[in-house]
Amino acid sequence: MSQLAPRTESFGAGDQSWLGSRHGTDVAKTATGAPSAWTGKIVDGRIKSGEAFAVKSGLAVPYDSTKSDGTEVLAGFVFTDTPVDPNRGNFTFPGVWTGRIRLSKLPSTVTASAKTSGLFVWEA
Repeated sequence: MSQLAPRTESFGAGDQSWLGSRHGTDVAKTATGAPSAWTGKIVDGRIKSGEAFAVKSGLAVPYDSTKSDGTEVLAGFVFTDTPVDPNRGNFTFPGVWTGRIRLSKLPSTVTASAKTSGLFVWEA
């Protein structure tokens, strides 16, 4: 089962003030996540634009700098608010893998010393 089944929703891209430039937004890559990994990040049925993620076992999971299981390597950021229904299987979203990021505007804490697999320029 996947979240690709037809449905109608209406919402915007979310708060993208965390983007320091448009660099990287034109080459966003599709990422796939399992709702069970994102439970703590789902607010009002959505994951917020700017949430940091890692890739573990081929799936996007929330970035967590305190662990040493692969989730401590920041791979990118969720580009747009992403609807997630925990009852519909895996979901996809556009991920920003490179660009200028305003750390103070992210919905969750990421520091300039974050270990990354992408190419990011940090702003305060």
